[in-house]
Amino acid sequence: MTENAFEAIPGRSVGESRSDQNKANSSLLLLCDHASNGLPPGLGTLGLEPQLFATHIAYDIGAAAVTRTLAAAYGAPALLGRWSRLLIDLNRGADDPTLVMKLSDGSIIPGNRDADAAEVARRVAAYHAPYHAAITAELDRIGTGAVVVSLHSFTPRWKGNPREWEVGILYDRDTRLAAPLMARLAEAGFTVGDNEPYTGALEGDTLYRHGTLRGLPHVLIEMRQDLVATNDAANAFAARLKPIIDVALSDMHSRG
Repeated sequence: MTENAFEAIPGRSVGESRSDQNKANSSLLLLCDHASNGLPPGLGTLGLEPQLFATHIAYDIGAAAVTRTLAAAYGAPALLGRWSRLLIDLNRGADDPTLVMKLSDGSIIPGNRDADAAEVARRVAAYHAPYHAAITAELDRIGTGAVVVSLHSFTPRWKGNPREWEVGILYDRDTRLAAPLMARLAEAGFTVGDNEPYTGALEGDTLYRHGTLRGLPHVLIEMRQDLVATNDAANAFAARLKPIIDVALSDMHSRG
């Protein structure tokens, strides 16, 4: 079961890197918690109308394509959640009450509504724990120089209100990468959200567990979904994003 909990993209070894820049950034680990809108066989649609699985309540539209493109460009390892966030939210602590959502953006999730503690524990063991164990193992392999970058996406509008940001940078206490990345994104012409449209100060989430608690530089990049909604758009966005990340990483390293 555990091998089906996530998708793992192996990184190239340093000797296989195609440029000095890739060698310098060989410690990068890319994550995509909400990569998929799929469900394991036998679960149907959790009682939801199938068309809802094409919407943001099921996954982060475009985030997986951007993650895969960046992983290929960097030769960096990447870990992507294999199943919908409606099954279990990988970006929550195992004791978070929103780990298995019963209501999402106005839609009741019938297959989750009656999920008891035993069912939540089963999903944690089958899907959540293996994903986070894989992140831990990859960071152990990379070592103390690891840098964690997580990719998410957000809707252009929320409750009828437009969201002006094209990209948001989320962080908690550690601004080593967040600060230069926000500055470089703004220089490149992006409208940047500083801990918008969400806050990065969520105790127990992926970056808290694997970045904050390990003392590793980390950042969560939120992309507006209309900019990454198709594969072509996501690939173009990733191509625009990579040199910005490169410079931000260089800024971070130069500042010590």
